[in-house]
Amino acid sequence: MKRAVLTTAILLSIGVASAAPAPVADATGSSTEERVARLERILQARQQSEFQTQQRLDTLQQEVLDLRGLNEQQGYQIDQMLQRQRQLYEEIANLSVKSAQAPIVATSQTSSTSSSSTLGETASYEHAVNLVLKQRKYEEAIPAFRGFIKQYPDSTYAANANYWLGQLLYNKSEFEPAQQAFDTVVNRFKDSNKRADSLVKLGMIAEKVGKVSSAKVYYQQVIKEYANSAAARLAQQQLSAL
Repeated sequence: MKRAVLTTAILLSIGVASAAPAPVADATGSSTEERVARLERILQARQQSEFQTQQRLDTLQQEVLDLRGLNEQQGYQIDQMLQRQRQLYEEIANLSVKSAQAPIVATSQTSSTSSSSTLGETASYEHAVNLVLKQRKYEEAIPAFRGFIKQYPDSTYAANANYWLGQLLYNKSEFEPAQQAFDTVVNRFKDSNKRADSLVKLGMIAEKVGKVSSAKVYYQQVIKEYANSAAARLAQQQLSAL
């Protein structure tokens, strides 16, 4: 009985095996399973490539954002510098108008000049600057700076002194002597940090006296020689307004 059952099982298994369909092969001789496996490998490789590409895009996007933030920060700092410079110009201009309306005492100018001549180089310069920034005595500051420049023409403060003198004269619309002061800074003190600002002021003076072509030359010189500086940004604004 057991032998009969075993024989029947063997015969059934042989029949099932012979009835199972053979693997389907394509024109190249590959089976369906091999084709599926090959497609899966291609798909996996493509997904891996897309993942790496996305990673690179994410990295580049972050770098762009970082650079944009740095650029915005630098732009803000430049705008702040330009704003402070404008405020200084406006303050000097407004206060000089007030001082021009006040009565001028000739003896006070004389005493200012004589007192500055008895001071040392540094003290004499500080005295002239304090007349502007602390005491608001703009009329007295003009002869004080002139006296300093005459006594110390080659001083380390000479460029700044000429610039201050030019600014004070510009505020009084005395454009010819103001131009001479700014020209001195531009031509004699080419390493001075006031040279770019002096070029801007020369352009503004040229505008005031109707020499627009000369003004453009001064502004373009600032933009070329002092690119990305606060003076260059101011020069660009003046140039754009012409």
